[in-house]
Amino acid sequence: MRHVIIGVGAAGISAAKTIRACQPEADIVMISQDKYVHSRCMLHRFMSGERDEVGLNFAGEDFFEKYKIYWIQGQSVTAIREQEKELLLGDQRIAYDRLLIATGANSFLPPVGDFRKAGNVFGLRHLSDAQAICEQLSEKVQTAKVLVVGSGLVGLDAAYALLERGLDVTVVEMAERILPIQLDDTGAKAYQELFEKAGCKFYLGRKASETVMNEKGDIEAVLLDDGTRLSCDLIIVAAGVRPAMGCVEGSSIRHERFIEVDDTMATSVQDIYAAGDVTGRAGIWPNAQKMGQVAAYNMCGLQMQYLDTYAMKNTINFYGLVTLSLGRGEALEGDTVEIREDRSHYKKAILRDGKLDSITLQGDIDYSGIYQYLIKNQITLPKDKDVFHLSFADFYSIEPDGAYTYTMTKSF
Repeated sequence: MRHVIIGVGAAGISAAKTIRACQPEADIVMISQDKYVHSRCMLHRFMSGERDEVGLNFAGEDFFEKYKIYWIQGQSVTAIREQEKELLLGDQRIAYDRLLIATGANSFLPPVGDFRKAGNVFGLRHLSDAQAICEQLSEKVQTAKVLVVGSGLVGLDAAYALLERGLDVTVVEMAERILPIQLDDTGAKAYQELFEKAGCKFYLGRKASETVMNEKGDIEAVLLDDGTRLSCDLIIVAAGVRPAMGCVEGSSIRHERFIEVDDTMATSVQDIYAAGDVTGRAGIWPNAQKMGQVAAYNMCGLQMQYLDTYAMKNTINFYGLVTLSLGRGEALEGDTVEIREDRSHYKKAILRDGKLDSITLQGDIDYSGIYQYLIKNQITLPKDKDVFHLSFADFYSIEPDGAYTYTMTKSF
């Protein structure tokens, strides 16, 4: 049996480990454009100079030797020929019995002015992006002006890394606050103040609308929708991603905005599976790993379903301030919102129909495992307890004979 995996990210690496555990003698081939296994969540550490390429490897330096995997580095799959059960890598052909597409996603550059043409505009999704940014900055003076478009986690990661290098950083965000998906006004303001203290400038509630390009093909200024002109030497766009589906073009694999899969991670073509961001499902690291694992079990003939509909989980840590955000985060009509706040802590919980829908913990995230379990399994909360002081012990009772009774019941 030969398993071929396209991509060496969270989903692909998880799948490879699982296949090897299930089929010790199977052939496993991994193909990637990347020459290094790396965590995209740590790219800002590379940009700040804290880690090199090897230091970003989350799988271990001996991963491919340990798991007996043949890795084809720095190459792209140009076509999938499902009838012949083979892949094309230029003139090279790679046969497979089972195929997993775990190609992730690419940065989206909006059609603003010359964003898609200029030589100094970058996304930040792959190590190659971070390498190109650092290479271009090395050619500029230390006082280079960097414009970051978008203030989600990727945008702020980039801003943080470049502030650490002492660069002039400006962030433009169309929402009225930074981290608009992850946090509310109070939670976001705490981070904005820390970034501003480090020298970052923010333009909130504003959109990039036009660009000014010089004779070298670089953008030297961006005009906002209110007419403000921002000079820049380099631009990082953190305005979302799109599934990386180039390899499925021309195939009969069903796809439009993403590759369609069922609960076993199977695509519309027999023996071809997909996992991770390319499927358009929840784009967080643990989910990608779980999808890769589920796909791998089914590739090995062992039935498993991916049924994790648990919503967003984000851990944020800038300048020593830690925040954990669980759930969808937006209150609906009829919800109960509980808030606790002091000088160093901020907590916000959204309760819906007697269950915890979302929670934000800023400043102290110890003992937060209970909240993840409550949200994921939609457990009915005890009415006589403060939601911010719950523990697993609140869902056990002691019988007269001293035995423990488990009283945490799931609601479906």
